[in-house]
Amino acid sequence: MRRITGKAKDETLIELQNTTDFHTADENGGNGVNSLSERETLPGHTETEKLQPNKDTVFFRDGVRRIDFVLSYVDDKDGEKKQERRREFEANLEKAGLELETEDKSDSKDQKTYFLKIHAPWDVLATYADVLKIKVPFKASDIPHGQDVPLEWLSHPFRLPEHIMHPQPDYFTYPFDKRKTDFFLINDKDTFFPPSTRNRIVFYILARCPYYKDRRQDKDKTGIKRLLSNGTYTAAFPLHDCRYWKRARDAECESERYNLYKHWARFLCFYKEQPLNLIRKYYGEKIGIYFAWLGFYTEMLFFAAVMGFICFTYGVLSYDDNISSKEICDRNIGGSIIMCPLCDKKCSFWKLNSTCLSSWQSHLFDNEGTVFFAIFMGIWVTLFLEFWKRRQARLEYEWDLVDFEEEQQQLQIRPEFEIRCTNRRLNKITQEMEPYLPITSKCARFCLSGTTVIFWISLILACIIGVIAYRLAVYAAFASIIKDPMRKIQVVGRFITPQLATSVTASCINFVIIMILNFFYERVAVWITDMEIPKTHLEYENRLTMKMFLFQFVNYYSSCFYVAFFKGKFVGFPGEYSYMFGKWSKLRNEECDPGGCLIELTTQLVIVMAGKQLWGNIQEALLPLMRNWWSSRRGRHHPENHYSRWEQDHVLQNFSQLGLFYEYLEMVVQFGFITLFVASFPLAPLLALFNNILEIRVDAWKFTTQFRRPVASKARNIGAWQEILNAVAILSVVTNAFIMAFTSDMIPRLVYLYAYSKEASMWGYVNNSLSVYNISQIPEHNMPEEQASWFDNSTANCRYRDYRYPPGHQKEYTHTMQFWHILAAKMAFIIIMEHVVFVVKFFVAWMIPDVPSDVKARIKRERYLIQEYLHNYEVERLKLQLSASFVTETSTELDKHEVLSECL
Repeated sequence: MRRITGKAKDETLIELQNTTDFHTADENGGNGVNSLSERETLPGHTETEKLQPNKDTVFFRDGVRRIDFVLSYVDDKDGEKKQERRREFEANLEKAGLELETEDKSDSKDQKTYFLKIHAPWDVLATYADVLKIKVPFKASDIPHGQDVPLEWLSHPFRLPEHIMHPQPDYFTYPFDKRKTDFFLINDKDTFFPPSTRNRIVFYILARCPYYKDRRQDKDKTGIKRLLSNGTYTAAFPLHDCRYWKRARDAECESERYNLYKHWARFLCFYKEQPLNLIRKYYGEKIGIYFAWLGFYTEMLFFAAVMGFICFTYGVLSYDDNISSKEICDRNIGGSIIMCPLCDKKCSFWKLNSTCLSSWQSHLFDNEGTVFFAIFMGIWVTLFLEFWKRRQARLEYEWDLVDFEEEQQQLQIRPEFEIRCTNRRLNKITQEMEPYLPITSKCARFCLSGTTVIFWISLILACIIGVIAYRLAVYAAFASIIKDPMRKIQVVGRFITPQLATSVTASCINFVIIMILNFFYERVAVWITDMEIPKTHLEYENRLTMKMFLFQFVNYYSSCFYVAFFKGKFVGFPGEYSYMFGKWSKLRNEECDPGGCLIELTTQLVIVMAGKQLWGNIQEALLPLMRNWWSSRRGRHHPENHYSRWEQDHVLQNFSQLGLFYEYLEMVVQFGFITLFVASFPLAPLLALFNNILEIRVDAWKFTTQFRRPVASKARNIGAWQEILNAVAILSVVTNAFIMAFTSDMIPRLVYLYAYSKEASMWGYVNNSLSVYNISQIPEHNMPEEQASWFDNSTANCRYRDYRYPPGHQKEYTHTMQFWHILAAKMAFIIIMEHVVFVVKFFVAWMIPDVPSDVKARIKRERYLIQEYLHNYEVERLKLQLSASFVTETSTELDKHEVLSECL
């Protein structure tokens, strides 16, 4: 098979001569160079280019064969060895049936990059479509899209044009069989397989094509990935069908990229539905499933955001009814209560009314509506997961993914597994020899992998302990700085308490540590997963998913778990304080603010969650925007006859195999924030909603404008992420129940209201919740070095947050009966809330079937029709064979009679 190169101009002159006038006239209407004489003055342009000025095309020079894949390379100092690899690789590609065409470096803008264009002819496509069991249409579907919905006109502003939502008709499909081509609806062999299927088939060949000679059997010298890693080729990618801001001039080009940008990737379309069928057609099912899940998740967030906003509004409207805050802020009540020092030496005695502002802030999130919202979120997450299963089942049917997993499992074996596993054994199912990893090697790799994961998780925990030590050490410094009258921060000191200053700075430091550890662990996780040599792509992604999420779970949520469940729980009391590493460390465990630890959990959650989303949006949107601005200054000023389609795509970012993995990871971590700790911050779903509305359009913009076209790949669901979401949903019920019981002050207030209040009101709660300690009994190392100017040395007692008997009582400083009543109420609340939410969850899950009934009916009908059509097809085929055989036998008998009569 001959190859066309940039130097072989004469071979294309005749083919291009007839189209020259058309292209020249077309160029005159555009922004490009308008005459042949002008093009002759430009350097680096060959005679072929003068005859074919429009280089913004997805076809070979003959204008007929479509470019299915492009490889690029440059000459360098190690050129001979790489040239030999390329020569062998390209020769093997031609043996596999692919057709190649090379663009010389003199035709490229940088004058040093070669481009190898690859076309898969019909025979190659048909062969590998048979191997990969790709489903293709055999009959137009006779099942209607759906029934009319009442008040459907209300959704018209949110809908897209029909040709965008349904870019191709519905068909009944069946796995392609090369021996039965007349069974399928093949009108045009050139367009029967869409571009996404064509590039998938070509990449399958590239990933398994060797670059060694026939006489040498170097199995590791196989595949385009290895050639990319050793620099033989600089890039490998399928082409976009046009520029995103302008339709393709060639009528045979679909201009789907332009439609996606116009109707999907622009932020002004944020209120419109997503063209999922067009996304699937252009990018493949795997990317389509991601955007379907992200869109559905965002839609469901709307209901959680509305309910969270209502709960927050209730906290604002009930602001004036907060009796506890009124008592704390009252000069005669909170102003007369002297509190024990919160740290050793540096902290002095303080008045309770100094925490007036934080107590009001705490009420915004710690009120009666929070309990209702925590229960609501437990039910919401169940509805979200169950309705997503139904949506996913519908997509599986519409996108021909119902039987994909079973059919494709063996066909998804990673080339790396085939290359690195030299041992072979018999597959009991296929009865063919296949590569495998010995059990000893597998165990050794898993042990090393597990040890590495444990080490990194331990490193995270060590960093968290370091942040906690920082909180304990710096609290005293903030206490002395903020309240020091000699310092000029009295105005700020009125609004910032030492607890708040410590919490904010520690949260910021913790966020920085999270980002740094995340940067390193991502690379470690990929390395250890590669080392395990998973067999299939699905297995590889699932293992990497579990490793990364386990790490991210500890990395992002551990600080929130500390504030929610450990801070203020192991403090002790004056004279018997608890220390983090023993008394020698002088790091006394933190106490909660008199208003509760919930406001600090809210602060921690807002900083980490909002910081992560802000940083992610900067990475995803701002930096690519700057890069896009710079490249657009170069790219858009070059008309398409100067800047070829493959060069325009070459300068774009490569979409890695794990690109979609990080998108899922970002959203699942966010899902954890709005479910695990949502009781502390009801506005978290609202922040997530705003972020996701932006996220969808930013991701769409990146895919259409910043990334090269990804190789299309299939996936029937969101994979291991589904199980992770289920686990987070169950854990969220437990965490929110414990937050309401132990972090919030809701239960102690209710116990006081119904069991200890004499007037059935909250008046007197603050005094009831504070215990008394004799100042003269405080050890010297706990006493402050300096006293506040207002402190009277004759003061006998100070107060602290706990339920203990006062000095002089026979059970001095031991827990009162009210403490045990509150503890019992907390445990009862946890049990009741968990059981109520779990019962509702499982009842809802049982009530909502995973697969809609109409989808089940359609699947059964399609299978029935497939069997019926196959039966009829085989019968007709057999009739034709029998009739042809009968005609042959009849003609043979007549010939025999003629010969016999002649002999007689």
